[in-house]
Amino acid sequence: MSIVFRLPRALSAWGSPVFAATLKSEIEALAAGSLPLDWATTQGGRVAEERFTVSVLGTADAGAALHVRIMVFFTEIVGGCSCGDAPLKVPAHGKLRLEISKCDASVRCVPLPEQ
Repeated sequence: MSIVFRLPRALSAWGSPVFAATLKSEIEALAAGSLPLDWATTQGGRVAEERFTVSVLGTADAGAALHVRIMVFFTEIVGGCSCGDAPLKVPAHGKLRLEISKCDASVRCVPLPEQ
């Protein structure tokens, strides 16, 4: 996966008690579609262009980067499943590892499919 955004506030908060809350707030403020979540759809649909929520699962200092595991809760849009072929909204989730560069706060996203 490539760099899709930067998290400068979260990087500045690293090591403080407000890191997780700052990270969560900064990620949830991203535009819909900013996170690579297509791989996490389970109904053959697509990721809705709606807000998502994030839970921080774990953090680690990996030298030149911070590694943060998150769970992202989003809505999947499944086409043609209901009366009149109207799309159906289904709750979905997916895990990502964010690799936040300590140099410039750029982020590399790595999908973490469930085993």
